Amino acid sequence: MRFGRQDAMALLYEWTKGESLRKHGLAVSVCTESYGRREAEKLGLTGAEVEAFAEPYACAGLLHDMDYERHPSLEEHPFVGVEHLRGLGWPESILHAILAHADYSGTPRASHLDKALFACDELAGFLTACALVKPSKSIHDVEVASVKKKMKDKAFARAVKREDITAGAELLGVPLEEHLANCLRAMQERAEELGLENGA
Repeated sequence: MRFGRQDAMALLYEWTKGESLRKHGLAVSVCTESYGRREAEKLGLTGAEVEAFAEPYACAGLLHDMDYERHPSLEEHPFVGVEHLRGLGWPESILHAILAHADYSGTPRASHLDKALFACDELAGFLTACALVKPSKSIHDVEVASVKKKMKDKAFARAVKREDITAGAELLGVPLEEHLANCLRAMQERAEELGLENGA
């Protein structure tokens, strides 16, 4: 059986009732998928091949925190969610990426998908926070320079691990500024969906 983003979205909504965690899953999905598309193009894929290649990236983003609301402890998250997905028959490549996004799982970040999910997780949350402090609450009003400045402000969005954002860029082999710009652009392109359009 083949699983796609509609299935992933349905699971996210089934397991997660909080609006902010749902939006986080979607934001991480949007950023991770954008890296999937970039990788597909690097590999010379076109059209429907790009869509098929990027879909697991989108799914991993949607599902990476699906069990967090019910099972927030280090002993259970993301292991409970992964076991549930395995029981449903989801691909191991997606499950591996979900495990690898948690430092304490001991799962190495080997594939490009593993690296992309880890790199986008904290950054998507940080970019959302940057948008929500704007008077417009719009991601369109966020700029890379201001994101870099806010990364240095330890009091801002203090739960976000800056070192994971930096380490993620290194894992992907892109300069930090480019990583910030890539994810910012991906979220701006789908701002309405993320609830980060002007005044949304």
